[in-house]
Amino acid sequence: MSKLSVVIITFNEEKNIARCLDSVQNIADEIVVVDSFSKDRTKEICEKYPVRFIEHPFDGHIEQKNWAKEQATYDYVLSLDADEAVSTKLEESIQKQKNNLEAADGYYFNRFTNYCGKWIRHCGWYPDRKLRLWNRQKGKWGGENPHDRFELNEGTKIQFLKGDLLHYSFYSIEQHMETINKFSSISAGFRFRKGLKFSIFKMFFSPLWKFFTSYFIKGGFRDGFYGYVICRNSAHSSFLKQVKLYQLWKEKK
Repeated sequence: MSKLSVVIITFNEEKNIARCLDSVQNIADEIVVVDSFSKDRTKEICEKYPVRFIEHPFDGHIEQKNWAKEQATYDYVLSLDADEAVSTKLEESIQKQKNNLEAADGYYFNRFTNYCGKWIRHCGWYPDRKLRLWNRQKGKWGGENPHDRFELNEGTKIQFLKGDLLHYSFYSIEQHMETINKFSSISAGFRFRKGLKFSIFKMFFSPLWKFFTSYFIKGGFRDGFYGYVICRNSAHSSFLKQVKLYQLWKEKK
């Protein structure tokens, strides 16, 4: 049976980390928690579990996750965020696949998100397929901060596993708005450093298109009140990225 390292990055995750750790006890041969010097009880809670707890400065989501995966003992890594948990069905799929992890270089599965206590089945949020179990020698984290994704090398083999990765995203609308404000600033800064220019067209039409596709085409209306909130907030996030990028270029001039 292949060995599996579970790697989790954290920062002030006392509300989530125990649930995450509980969900991987039966499949992990090693659990590594890379923490960005949390100010809450995250470290205290982790120390109650059989984990290797490492503190490391946070330089960005992509950078932190690439550093964290190198701390794993085993090549096959299950990468989780602290607000995620492995469902019973996914646990069974991973446990079964551990008999032959080498059959593929990476494994992806669906992520099912809980928003303010409601499981969201539309809005483009489900099925939200994530590549989270892979051979760390066969790829690296990439994407655009703060929206990272794991990118396998060309020619690698990927398989699908049944079961959901449960994502406990936001406990309140206020928390969602705070995250949108924070992440839109990070995204605008990333685009500014890459030399990407502000677009008036995108400022006006990207939010409208984002709402239309997520609410109507992807069925956000079927998730009721919170579906509407999610789609409106997604549109607002698109707007903020553009206006903050405009502000950065204006300040440079």
